[in-house]
Amino acid sequence: MADIHVGVTVPQIKRSWQESRSAATEFEAMGFDSLWVCDHLYGPQSPTIPILEAWSLLAGLAAVTDRVELGTLVTPTGMRNPAHLGKVVATVDAIAGGRIIPGFGAGWMAREHTDFGMPFLPTAQRMDQLAETIDLLRAMWDPAVEAATYHGTHVHADDVVCLPKPPRRPPILIGGAGEQRTIPLAARVADIWNNLAGTQAELPHKVDRLRAELDRIGRDPAEVTISQQCLVIIAADEAAAETAIQQAEKIFGGHLGDPRGDLVIIAADEAAAETAIQQAEKIFGGHLGDPRGDLAIAGTPERVVEQIRRHVDLGCTMFIAEFFGRETITPARLFAERVLPELKG
Repeated sequence: MADIHVGVTVPQIKRSWQESRSAATEFEAMGFDSLWVCDHLYGPQSPTIPILEAWSLLAGLAAVTDRVELGTLVTPTGMRNPAHLGKVVATVDAIAGGRIIPGFGAGWMAREHTDFGMPFLPTAQRMDQLAETIDLLRAMWDPAVEAATYHGTHVHADDVVCLPKPPRRPPILIGGAGEQRTIPLAARVADIWNNLAGTQAELPHKVDRLRAELDRIGRDPAEVTISQQCLVIIAADEAAAETAIQQAEKIFGGHLGDPRGDLVIIAADEAAAETAIQQAEKIFGGHLGDPRGDLAIAGTPERVVEQIRRHVDLGCTMFIAEFFGRETITPARLFAERVLPELKG
């Protein structure tokens, strides 16, 4: 099997720093490859939902971890001054010793831009802004560039100095499934392209589109790692599952994928797995996502390994798991103990 990278998101919404730090250090000890935070200034869909700011949180996690890579899924490039963002990322990477994977996207929540003094541009202009920001950041982080000057339509900088430089060239992740702008941009500038949880069922088609674009511009497909974001829900019974789904819909607002859609369901044995799948079928209904679908990662740890291998056969070798629930350690530990050894062996 190809080298598999498995990351996990750190609890961040309605969590204290102590909770995020504890989960992160446990995830690292379990053997996960990377830790991820979402980059929002407001909790999704509501300014009143507490959330730890992404790059401040990553700076703290960089100081209390040693091995795992650390990334954002994803940073909207229009939400901050781009040159300041470049300096922040370089500093956090210095704290981490070269372990940062900055993930970028165009953003979607207007108020977390406008309430903090940044314009929320129309979609096409935000995509231009995304591309221009990446151009500037790469110049700022380049050891051969003493002072970066850049003038685009939306991004401007004159002789901006970024010292210290990041310890390594930060690998750029582009997140999103748009075929007109996002995937072509990923083909051009990304080291990693991440498919959203909400479009997991479309992964074969999206991979084809990425490969076609890579072929069109003459870039080696091996230069772009394909990543899949996965929302993981585990529940012991139907009532608990419905409660978890309602909480996910309320907190995430769908941007992490429909909790009634493609799921990762893990159970300790065949009987428990079958029960969980039957409950999911009752609750979700076929039109809301089939837990027995071709790419649904659902079942026992053995079944989970099989389904991950199906993703690998499509060229997807990186997985970013969102273990949903107030308590995320238990499902992560089951995955680490029963799935990771099969993927890493």
